[in-house]
Amino acid sequence: MKKTLSIITVAAGGLAACAAPSMRISDGLQRYGLDQARSQCVGDRLGRELSFGQLQQLGKAAAAYRRDDPNPGQLTGGDLVRVAGEIKDPKVALEVGKAAATCGVVL
Repeated sequence: MKKTLSIITVAAGGLAACAAPSMRISDGLQRYGLDQARSQCVGDRLGRELSFGQLQQLGKAAAAYRRDDPNPGQLTGGDLVRVAGEIKDPKVALEVGKAAATCGVVL
């Protein structure tokens, strides 16, 4: 599930599009193997709890993390939490961790 970070990048970078951020995150997570229920759960939660700016920060950090990834086809919950932890805003890491735990994304 390492592609989750790339999806958050796309979702955060493309929030001007018609789809709500939660839907963009959810759709992206599903494309990279997370089932619909968990994808929607994470998307809804992050879209509701994080601001546009926070989603952009998460997206940029995710893009940087993915750049040198030797296994771009997988993303773990731990990867997602690690990237969120690199952002200076502690709320981002907190909400990503909560979303992963609440939605059953394996850490």
